[in-house]
Amino acid sequence: MPTGSGTVAFRTTGLGDPVCARRIKSNDCITCTTSMTPMSPMTCYPTGGTAVAAHTSTAETSDRKHPVDETLPPFKMFTTGLQHVAAMYAGVVAPPMIVGPAVGLDAKDTAFLMGASLFTAGIATLLQTLGFWRVGARLPFVNGVSFAGVTPMVAIGRDRGYDGIAVIFGAIIVASVLGFVLTPYFSKLVRFFPPVVTGTVITLIGVSLLPVAFNWSQGGNPAADDYGSMKNIGMAALTFVVVLALRKLLRGFLQQIAILLGLVVGTLVALPLGMTNLDAIKDAGLVGFPTPFHFGAPQFEIAAIVSMCIVMLVCMTESTADMLALGRIVERPADERTIEGGLRADTLGSAVSPLFNGFMCSAFAQNIGLVAMTKVRSRFVVAAGGGILILLGLCPVAASVIALVPLPVLGGAGIVLFGTVASSGIQTLATAALEKGENALIVAAAVGVGLIPIAAPEFYHAFPEDLLVVLDSGISTGCIVAIALNLAFNHLGKRSTSPQGAASEPDTVPAQAAVH
Repeated sequence: MPTGSGTVAFRTTGLGDPVCARRIKSNDCITCTTSMTPMSPMTCYPTGGTAVAAHTSTAETSDRKHPVDETLPPFKMFTTGLQHVAAMYAGVVAPPMIVGPAVGLDAKDTAFLMGASLFTAGIATLLQTLGFWRVGARLPFVNGVSFAGVTPMVAIGRDRGYDGIAVIFGAIIVASVLGFVLTPYFSKLVRFFPPVVTGTVITLIGVSLLPVAFNWSQGGNPAADDYGSMKNIGMAALTFVVVLALRKLLRGFLQQIAILLGLVVGTLVALPLGMTNLDAIKDAGLVGFPTPFHFGAPQFEIAAIVSMCIVMLVCMTESTADMLALGRIVERPADERTIEGGLRADTLGSAVSPLFNGFMCSAFAQNIGLVAMTKVRSRFVVAAGGGILILLGLCPVAASVIALVPLPVLGGAGIVLFGTVASSGIQTLATAALEKGENALIVAAAVGVGLIPIAAPEFYHAFPEDLLVVLDSGISTGCIVAIALNLAFNHLGKRSTSPQGAASEPDTVPAQAAVH
């Protein structure tokens, strides 16, 4: 029997079937060359620092799809996709609502920007979930307008009207093209994201999103008279309780769409209380296509391009962390190729967005919480959500219906969603061997630094504005600190030579589970 490299042994499964097991190197997945079932499908399961390759028959695996690749019946596909749209809608339209007035656009042009943002978010989501060539992570990954670019975009275009928007779009195009070129190199950083890093970053993603939910729960606009009123917070609390009750009492598909049902119940309760704005439906048109370069041809200014390049690096870092988080949740770990495809979709979607008057696109972490909570892992569900976003961008009336959901209702559901992301990070940290070496110190330092922008928003107020793009993101700063400390404590000076002569990885970088 040919053995190749490594130790080969036969064992018997509970069904009495012989299985070939081979110890293999961390992060590698190889095909067994024994005479049993050569070239048969194989799954690698992590077992500490090594992995076990278990063969299954072709007949067994050919008819079995990974849940990520499964398709649902049309009605379930639509409703679960709509749930993703409902969870992300406010996040998509908020940046254009901020940037539009800041650069001097009137209400009509700002509404046009909002529709364009929905349309381009749908395109970016389809690139991410369905993909083509080497573009797309092919995971249930939602893309939309990045909040990281709001502050620099306002600084670039303030009071410049159409010219300001044209300069913003030009900077986004250049930054996105450069990001696309850098993607193959940036994706190699995945080897520096062991559980001690990914768990920290995932936890920070959830914790960083919670203040957004709290703001929505209070009404969303600190300048409003009823901001933080008992009515707003009471509505958020009602939605929070309804979502939890539906998750507990319902079963099957209805349990999976508990968030959507909770939003519907909360909105219906809010209607007689006067908390919904019906004027949006009256003023909305039936059809509205985002005319290419509506605000004029892109303009290119060096300072604006540099600012948006920094934003692009921040977005790529956060998207990498989000893909690693989502990969663990759906049990299809994101490897280097997945990260590369996902970043290509991010950057290509961002490069195309300005053509249709949209902004830079990146991952929406709140939808990762939705996947974790509902256990619906199909990427085609999220693709259906992308299709709905495109339709909303083309049909302002339909978009205004989604906009009927009051922010306090969305905030109540958001607390559950974003808390779920944080709990996923804690689960990941439970596998990070915190008792070994300085892993606990890495987590403590990274979480502490990552919480600064959340706990003390004005902490970096004296720093240059260009640095604030990074420093004001707890996810980015926490991620950088976690990676740097993991390298310092677990990599530098700790490589040893294995019996085969290869350099071995530290204990904190366990084998990733890979499915072939």
